Amino acid sequence: MIIFAKVVKKFLLSMAILLAVAPGALAQYDKDVFSLRGRLALQDGKYTQAIEHFNILARLDTTDYWCFFFRGIAKFNLGDVRGARQDFNTSVRLNPVFTNGYHYRAITESRTGEYDKAFEDFDRAIELRPGFIGIYYSRGVTNFLARRFPEAVEDFDRYIRREPKDPSAYLNRGASYLFLGDTLKAMSDYNRAIKLDRFEPECYIRRGRVYAAQGNFIDAVKDMTHAIQLDSTNTLAYFNRALMYYELHDYNSAMRDLDRVLKDEPGNALTLYNRSLLYAQVGDFGSALEDMDRVISINPGNVLAYFNRAAYFMEMGRYRDALSDYNRAIELYPDFAKAYLNRSYVENLLGMTKQSKEDYRTAQRKVGEYRARNASGEASFADTTRKYNALLALDADFARKDFDDELLQHRDIDIRLRPLFKFKLAAERERRDLALSSRYENPLADRFIDSVPVPVVISNSDSLATLKLVRSLSSVLSGDGSSGAGTVNLTPSQTFFIRGIYDVQEKKFSSALSWFDKAVEAAGSEGEKDRYARFYKAFYLMNRGVLRAEMIDFIASLEGNVQTLSMDENGSTRARVSDRVARTYDYSEALDDIREAIALVPDMPQLYFNLGNLLCLSGEMVSSIDSYSEAIRLHPAMGDAFFNRGLVLIYLKDKDKGCIDLSRAGELGVGDAYSVIDKYCKNDEQY
Repeated sequence: MIIFAKVVKKFLLSMAILLAVAPGALAQYDKDVFSLRGRLALQDGKYTQAIEHFNILARLDTTDYWCFFFRGIAKFNLGDVRGARQDFNTSVRLNPVFTNGYHYRAITESRTGEYDKAFEDFDRAIELRPGFIGIYYSRGVTNFLARRFPEAVEDFDRYIRREPKDPSAYLNRGASYLFLGDTLKAMSDYNRAIKLDRFEPECYIRRGRVYAAQGNFIDAVKDMTHAIQLDSTNTLAYFNRALMYYELHDYNSAMRDLDRVLKDEPGNALTLYNRSLLYAQVGDFGSALEDMDRVISINPGNVLAYFNRAAYFMEMGRYRDALSDYNRAIELYPDFAKAYLNRSYVENLLGMTKQSKEDYRTAQRKVGEYRARNASGEASFADTTRKYNALLALDADFARKDFDDELLQHRDIDIRLRPLFKFKLAAERERRDLALSSRYENPLADRFIDSVPVPVVISNSDSLATLKLVRSLSSVLSGDGSSGAGTVNLTPSQTFFIRGIYDVQEKKFSSALSWFDKAVEAAGSEGEKDRYARFYKAFYLMNRGVLRAEMIDFIASLEGNVQTLSMDENGSTRARVSDRVARTYDYSEALDDIREAIALVPDMPQLYFNLGNLLCLSGEMVSSIDSYSEAIRLHPAMGDAFFNRGLVLIYLKDKDKGCIDLSRAGELGVGDAYSVIDKYCKNDEQY
C-alpha cells in the first residue's frame, strides 16, 4: 500500500534583508542573505540550489542548527535519506531542545526501518511540543509501516480532529482500517477523501481497489477510469484497471492497459509477469515466454516466474527446459509442493521413473506438513489448492516478497562517471574567492594559469563557457597586448600547449595530440634551465592523457561500444556495452601519462581523480577506489570524486558505503548524485 504523507512543509519567509559587503580585500558576508536564499529555494522546490546556499552558510556559521535542518529537508526531498539524517543529527546536537530536528530525524529513521529509534524521537518531539499536530501524522505513517495499525488509527484520529480537511489523512487512516479488516470504515474514509479533493487520482485508485476486493469490478473499473481521466499518465491506475478487466474476462482491455503501463515503464516486472500470464491464457506462448524471460532477467529469485515458465515449456513440448525451471523453483522454495508434483510428471515423461516417484512422495509429505501447519494459520508454498498462474495484484503476498516494491520499476540505468579533468579555455580568468568557494588551491597550477596569455581553467565540466575565438591564435602567441596583459614571453612548451588547447577547442584532436607531444618533449629539456618547467610538464601530460582517453571514447561511441556502469533497481551491477560486438580498448598510454604527471606533482587531486577514472574504464575497479580516495584526501570538498567512488562501490555491491559517498557528492554540489540516490539508495516506503 503506497502511503502519501505530508511531512515536508514549505517554509514561508517574509524578510527584507539587504546584502551588505564591507569594502576591502576581505569581504564580510551577511549570513541572513544565504539563509534567505536557501529558504526561498527550498520553498520553490529548487533543492539542489538550496543545498548550495546552506553549504555556504554552514561554512560561515557552524553553530546554526536551522541551517543544517533546512539542508536536511532539501536532501530528504532529493531522496538522500542518509544525508538528511546526518544533518538532523547535527541540528539536535547543536540544539538539544529542537523539536523539528527530532521530528524529521524520526522520519528518516522510519525510512530506514529503525522504528524503535523513530518512536523515541517522536516521543521526544511531542514532549517538547505536544500541540504540534504534524508530529502525530508522521508518527501515524511510521506506525503503519511498522504494522502497528491500531496505533496508526489513533494517531490519524488525533490529527484529523485538528485537521479535518486534509484528504491524505483519510487515505492513510483508510489504509490502516483495511489492514485491520474493516472495509466499511476504509470505504468511508476514501469517500471522505474524495469529497475533500475530487481531483486527486489516488483517492479513486484506493476506493476502486476496495470495490475490487468486494467483487464489485464494475464500480472498480469506473473509479480507475476516473483516475486515468484525471491523470492520463498514472500507470498505477492502468495496472489496477487491467486486473479488474481480467476479472471481468475482458482480456483485450486488460492487455491494452498492461501494454500502456509498459509503454511508459518497459521494465516494470510485475506488469510483465501479468502480461505473460495473460498471453499464455489466450494461447500465445511465444509472447508469454518472452515476457517471463524478461521477468527472470530482472528478478532471478522469482520462484513463480520459473514455475509458470516451466508450464509454458510443457505446452511447447520443451520438457528438458521445463525440468530445468522446476528444478530452479524447488531450489528457491524447497516447500513448493506443486513444483514437486509437476516435476514428477515431467520426469515420468522423460523416463526418469525413480526420480518421478521420489518427487511424488516428497510432494505428498510437503502437503501433509502444510496441512498440519495450516491448522494453526500458517501458510506455505506446499498449499496445492492455490492457483499459482493467476495475475498478481499489488498486495499479493508474492509481490511483496519477491518484487522490490508494489509496482516494481526496473530499468537498466547507464551511469556515466563524472568526466576527466583537464586544462580548458575559459570565457574569462577565474575569480578566486576562497571565503565562499571550495576550490582547491594548487600554487603550481595557479602560477602556470597566470603565466599563459589566455584564460584557462582546470575543469571537467562539459557545460563550461568556452572562449569565443575572436582573437586569432597568432595574435595570442605574439603577445600583441589585445588581452590587456601586454607582451608575454612564452617558453616553447607553453606555446605548444596553447596551440594544443586551441586545437582541442576546434575539435582537431590529432593535431592537438601532436602539439601536446611537443609540449611534453620541450618541457623535458627546459627543465634543466627552469625549475618550474619540470613541474609544468605534469600539466601537459595531464592534458595529453585526457585527450588520448577521450579519443578512445570517441571511437568507441562511433562503434556503439561505450562502456558504462549499468545498475538495476536492486543495485545489482555489471559492465555492459551495446548489443553490437564488444571490443576492448587500451587506456594504457593515457594511464602512463597520468602516472608520470603524478610523479611530478604528487599533491594534485585532479590527477588522482583522472587516474581513478582510467582505472575504472580499464576494469580495475578496486584500484580506482584507492585513487578516488587519494583525491578526496587531498581535496575533501571534491564532490566528483565522491560521486565516482560511490558509483564504483555500488558496482562492487558495497551499497551502503556507495550511497554515503553519493550523499556527500550531492551535498558538495553534484546534482546528478540525487537521481542516482533516488534509484539505488532509498527504501521502498514513501512519505
